[in-house]
Amino acid sequence: MSITRFMVSETSNRETKYNIHPDFKLLSAIHPPLNRKTIPRIQKMMGLLYHGQRSGSKVKVEHLRIPAGEGRTVKALLYTPKREKVQGGLLYCHGGGYAFPAAPYQYRLARIYAERAGCCVLFPDYRLAPGHPFPAAAEDCFAAYRWLTSRSEGLPVAVGGDSAGGTLAMAVCLMAIDEKLPVPCAQLLTYPAVGNCGETESVRLYTDTPMCNTKDMDTYGEWYVQDESAGKLKYRSPIEADSFEGIPETYIETAEFDCLRDGAVIYADKLREIGIPVELHNTKGTIHGYDMALKSSIVKDLVGKRIGFLKKAFGVSSVA
Repeated sequence: MSITRFMVSETSNRETKYNIHPDFKLLSAIHPPLNRKTIPRIQKMMGLLYHGQRSGSKVKVEHLRIPAGEGRTVKALLYTPKREKVQGGLLYCHGGGYAFPAAPYQYRLARIYAERAGCCVLFPDYRLAPGHPFPAAAEDCFAAYRWLTSRSEGLPVAVGGDSAGGTLAMAVCLMAIDEKLPVPCAQLLTYPAVGNCGETESVRLYTDTPMCNTKDMDTYGEWYVQDESAGKLKYRSPIEADSFEGIPETYIETAEFDCLRDGAVIYADKLREIGIPVELHNTKGTIHGYDMALKSSIVKDLVGKRIGFLKKAFGVSSVA
């Protein structure tokens, strides 16, 4: 059975319930199967995509094992542009509710960022819930960030992520501040899960939206946080940090029909309140995971904005 077939929902009523842009109609039939019994099988199947990543004509791909302490290592991919001068580094944390491995479009985006932003992209294959609950994923991503900064040779390093990967990117920033390591030069967050914001309007309204909804987030949360005393609260719910001092300039995209939408806006407002520059794009007609439709003109425009933000963060005057 294919990975795509695993993800297809039995119903498509949501296609007409929400005014989803035609570019994303096909995605509205996709919904990850959140079943604790079948998730190990899906993780194994999707994990094969990681091993299949190879160098191409424009981007070199290396498979790494990054030391993470106590004799443990973190698997990661390093994407390096072949034709562009390396201007910086990007730690990219993929989304998937902390439970799903990276999907094909996320690997494709890593290549695009490397090629068009002229940066090395480190893509950690972090440990997944429910087998490895919090703080495993955050620790793996931070180990990858530490490795990347140690080899950056003075070049700026940014962090980025989509959905749950956005949470992990934000956690890495907070961990770097706490550990007194070089703080990322920028955050690139795509429809991020910022943590517990209470019952926002989007949380209340979007209980059945495709790709991700409030009910799904409850399940992901149960799988990810199995011990409330484990780790620091702000590393799993960055919006609940006592302070945002030291957080770098931030780029955020939200999806209109997404339970995570309002939380990301609240996070943006909190950063702006203390003078941190934020570039916020509230996209319309979109659903969670919309950049899976990489051929959409809407997505192409947004990817161009992300590239421009990264180049600016790396100190490159020209944009995509």
